Amino acid sequence: MQRNALRADLMMLLTAMIWGSAFVAQRLGMDSIGPFYYSGLRFALATVILLPVLSLLERRTPASKPEPVNRGLLIGGGLMGLALAIGINLQQVGLLFTTVTNSGFITGLYVIIVPILGLFIGQKSGLGIWLGAVLAVVGMFLLSVGEGFHVASGDWLQLAGAFVWGIHVLLVGHFASRHDPLRLAVIQFATCAIISLVCGALFETISLEAVIAAGPAVLYGGIFGVAVGFTLQVVAQKSAIASHAAIILSLEAVFAAIAGALLLGESLHARGYLGCALMLGGMLIAQLWPQKPQAKVEALAQH
Repeated sequence: MQRNALRADLMMLLTAMIWGSAFVAQRLGMDSIGPFYYSGLRFALATVILLPVLSLLERRTPASKPEPVNRGLLIGGGLMGLALAIGINLQQVGLLFTTVTNSGFITGLYVIIVPILGLFIGQKSGLGIWLGAVLAVVGMFLLSVGEGFHVASGDWLQLAGAFVWGIHVLLVGHFASRHDPLRLAVIQFATCAIISLVCGALFETISLEAVIAAGPAVLYGGIFGVAVGFTLQVVAQKSAIASHAAIILSLEAVFAAIAGALLLGESLHARGYLGCALMLGGMLIAQLWPQKPQAKVEALAQH
């Protein structure tokens, strides 16, 4: 059991590293194509990759009959895909106007936003959530608010996206307990791809040369950021302790900052680093603070 738990934690750590570094791919991909087309292409690629993976897993476990495509499955995957499309494209457009470091940490606030949103559907939040939220808000102020109380427009978009990610997590938690998670993932990825590509066709221009130039970023974002990252998460959570999973995945923000510094030369003033530390501390307190046993939302999306 301990070996399985350790293996699951290591897989979660790898997932956080992949998702954090994917912020760099998301930023570089937009050097050649627009944000909507980038999102659409990488989620379409992830859909194409996950279809044979889903088929392979079903063949390896013939005893468990796969859920047939039905109305509930399509509605669940569609709603999840709609929230995913809104969240990922707010994040993607926001990256045009802020740094990878800011984006990673602000997006990570969904760890705290989820239980706060849960208040509206009758889920109580403990003291740790509120302490974590206060630290996170102070940290975001130090990270994002500049002279004259100016906040980059990209940071506002990332914050809006964090709330949408919170809604997405609640949707996943609701539907994943009722339907096959991998089938839901394929439907939501396909839905996100279609919505993003339609928005790209309406608001952006594209060419074959641009797609080829953005190819490496699209491949990394689609294969690793979405398809591999999601698959690792699902496999790992079969053996992972819930609290460990949430904590390790929140390190995505740290890896985004490291990747931004190493690959894009991003740097922060001392005030910004203090803000990042407070935000990470708030996320960890929200997850580690002792609380009464209750049903928790376990599904986390990606980016």
